[in-house]
Amino acid sequence: MSKFWIDYPIIDKEIEKVKKQIAQNAKCKDKIIENSILELLESGGKMLRPAFTIIASKFGEYNEERAHAFASVIEMFHMATLVHDDIIDEAEFRRGKETIQSRYGKNYAVYIGDYLFCLCFRILATTSSIERGIDVDTKVMSRICMGEIEQLNSRYDKDVSVKDYLKRISGKTAELFSLSLYIGAAESLCDKKTCRLFWNIGHNIGMAFQILDDILDYTATDEEIGKKSGKDLEDGIYTLPLILAMKNNHKEIKEALDKDRYNEEEIKGIIKLVRDNGGIEESIKMAEKYSKKAFRDINKLPDNEYKQILIEVTEKLISRKY
Repeated sequence: MSKFWIDYPIIDKEIEKVKKQIAQNAKCKDKIIENSILELLESGGKMLRPAFTIIASKFGEYNEERAHAFASVIEMFHMATLVHDDIIDEAEFRRGKETIQSRYGKNYAVYIGDYLFCLCFRILATTSSIERGIDVDTKVMSRICMGEIEQLNSRYDKDVSVKDYLKRISGKTAELFSLSLYIGAAESLCDKKTCRLFWNIGHNIGMAFQILDDILDYTATDEEIGKKSGKDLEDGIYTLPLILAMKNNHKEIKEALDKDRYNEEEIKGIIKLVRDNGGIEESIKMAEKYSKKAFRDINKLPDNEYKQILIEVTEKLISRKY
């Protein structure tokens, strides 16, 4: 279990309530589905997105029942995308533990992901206002799905650009961070300016977060990231470090990539090329650009204890080792 929020007991306590609500909603006749959702819920995730929903809710007219409902929707949607991601990637491990598709097979994993989506819409239908809730949520969810599709369509594309990459992670990752903060603010009746500020904060945190995560695929050990390092590269998912390195040395890197499969030594060689051609350093600079934008907007929020928590948590998220 993650201890990420242990220094913020007021948030940690509410996250536990959200997890209990998810566990309650997960109950069904098929115990494989129910137990798989519970295992995923307790697999060590930081619960960032539901926590962001709760934090943003504290800037308006806080309603615990509604805040927890939306936080649970956000987390279950995130869980569903992880399950489906692992199917597409044929991933055996996530967060150091066996994936659902590896344990029970792809068919069951598809149904578990779909069941999570159904739970999301069931809660939204009974909790959300039409104007501020379902309409926004479904649009964001469709953009997240499109981000995943764009990633699938761009596999092994040696001509993928920085612009293509940024568009992909904006949909795949940043949209859900944006929604997490925006929906918390909107449903607690914050004014439009504050809601838009939270949306932008979520976008910039999400962009920085994903870029740093992609850097770790080139710099961290298997134990540090809970999965095989270089896995994106092996799967033909070309992320920012590689794309930037190719701009600096396109011919040599493109030749190294000119295979359908890479063995371990070849992956190490490509990672070295990325490092030697500035891919890591330039990616860090781009992540820092988004981080600065996030802090700029956080500082525009009204002063309260939750603003300080958001500042400190964002600092923790963007201070990962690489």
